[in-house]
Amino acid sequence: MKTRHFADVLQFWFPDHIDRDQATLVRQWQWWFQGGGNAEIIEQFSPLLSQAIQGELDAWADNPRSRLALILVLDQFSRVIYRGMAQAFAQDPKACRLVLEGLEMGHYAALKTLWEKTFFLLPLGHSEDLENLELVVKLTAELLPEAPQEHRELLKFSAEQACRHRDIIAQFGRHPHRNTVLGRASTPEELAYLTCGELVPGRPLPPHLMQFLFK
Repeated sequence: MKTRHFADVLQFWFPDHIDRDQATLVRQWQWWFQGGGNAEIIEQFSPLLSQAIQGELDAWADNPRSRLALILVLDQFSRVIYRGMAQAFAQDPKACRLVLEGLEMGHYAALKTLWEKTFFLLPLGHSEDLENLELVVKLTAELLPEAPQEHRELLKFSAEQACRHRDIIAQFGRHPHRNTVLGRASTPEELAYLTCGELVPGRPLPPHLMQFLFK
């Protein structure tokens, strides 16, 4: 088994020149959120996730960028490797703790790019704790004024997603789309939401951004 360094995680997730132009960034966004890297994650990073779950990578939390890599492994890679299983969400509490501690310690502020900051915060958006959702809504909104004009539309979409997740937790107290895999019975209200065809996860980019995928 090849031992992975935290830099391998970051290079894989944030390849060079992803923000070269708006079209490149939109394609990267689609890769991030529509499973473009799933096969590689399963093949290359499954042992690393096991190490993270067992606490063998906890020292990565000592520095901003290695903390970000650990967050990615626990939050993003776990959802791929354990897709369709309850284990996909089992690392969420630890990932949230890493985010909250990193905010307190200045690790979030030390990150250099808006996209690193976006993924650093993402576990809060996956949380079922309304306080975490309120915080991520605030922080994603604060990223917008920092963004170059060509990046602002994607960051606006990200901030809107945070608001939508917050609203779902405010309404239901949990993410209803997880109920089946977690063995939770859905309420009639949750069933109505689940059949409405407007789930927050998987929400497509707006048409003016989708156009870049076909150029």
